[in-house]
Amino acid sequence: MRRALLLNLPLTAYTAVLELQRGSAAARKDGRLDRDLVILLEHPPVFTLGRRGGKENLLLPEEKLQERGIDIVPIERGGNITYHGPGQLVCYVIFDLRRAKLSVTELVSSLEKVMIKTAEHWNIQARGDKEHRGAWVSQRKLGSVGVTIRHGISFHGLALNATTSMEPFSWINPCGISGCTMTSLSKESGKAVDTELVRRQMLGHISDIFNLELEPIQIEHLKKITGQV
Repeated sequence: MRRALLLNLPLTAYTAVLELQRGSAAARKDGRLDRDLVILLEHPPVFTLGRRGGKENLLLPEEKLQERGIDIVPIERGGNITYHGPGQLVCYVIFDLRRAKLSVTELVSSLEKVMIKTAEHWNIQARGDKEHRGAWVSQRKLGSVGVTIRHGISFHGLALNATTSMEPFSWINPCGISGCTMTSLSKESGKAVDTELVRRQMLGHISDIFNLELEPIQIEHLKKITGQV
């Protein structure tokens, strides 16, 4: 197994973690960060725009989002517009792909598999999709994947809906897919879902699928390594 670091965070603002990802990717490239890094957390409500844009897939006026205190953040990951919010588990993977012996396609497929295996705990049969990447239950999207590769280092990752409110997804064409219906573990299973349990399940599958031995790291220590104190 490869040794890697785990930053396990509570509900944390999107932009703060975005800067931490960028700093961690740079530190992984130049060797200051000597191991791959997994960040697992939830975000307050936010819409993010991928490299393909996505404002054209926003179905609600921006001022209405501002009234609700929801930001729109353009970022460098692949894909189109998506939503992050409480009850959605987000996993960011800062991996040196060459050392991990992973192609980009293998990375994306493995992230899909993490979500699929996690859904199995709740008796939900999910699948991947080579055209519209993510985890799907029939024609409903359970989780999304979007990554960036910079100098051979990956960042961004996956977002799995555990107990997420579906309402904000109705304000967009999720991932730029017109008519896309989003779903969650709680909605598909028809029962209460413990997000902390889902978090533990997901970490187990990340460890197994990527062959990682995860060692916890505190955010203050990571910021020191990345020079973000």
